Amino acid sequence: MEQKISIGSVLKPQGIRGEVKVKVFLDSAEELKSFNRVLIGGEEYAVMSVRAQGEFAYTVLRGIADRNAAELLRGKEIEVFRSELPEPPDGRYYIADLTDCEVVTANGEQIGTVVSVTPAKTDVYTLKTPKGEVSFAAADGVIESVDVESKRITVNKKRFKEVSL
Repeated sequence: MEQKISIGSVLKPQGIRGEVKVKVFLDSAEELKSFNRVLIGGEEYAVMSVRAQGEFAYTVLRGIADRNAAELLRGKEIEVFRSELPEPPDGRYYIADLTDCEVVTANGEQIGTVVSVTPAKTDVYTLKTPKGEVSFAAADGVIESVDVESKRITVNKKRFKEVSL
């Protein structure tokens, strides 16, 4: 089965004609315009139009004709098939590619495994470690390398200790 990636969440209906307000998890709400179809609750919907506004998008989906139909989508994740996503620019990664990566220091010391990444101006990584969960900001100099193929992230031990919680 082809992998699905979450690209947003339906916040609420917008107006009376079935448009929905979407919180977009992509770098820009404009990027939602590049998808012809999305999956919501396992159902496929054709994307008819997208109006981007900041980190939100107002989207019309085929088959969602009124506010009542749009209300049924409230709170649901919007997914696309991985094969439909463009390759990210060098040095950028999809959160789904970072989840489950092993985090190690430059000398190979294991720190933990990525369980989540919270997008922000400086992304916050949460790791599962033998001592519990640890979070760190991906500030300058913390992450030395990312190898999504090997599921391995190498960090600078000194900088990691400075920014971890």
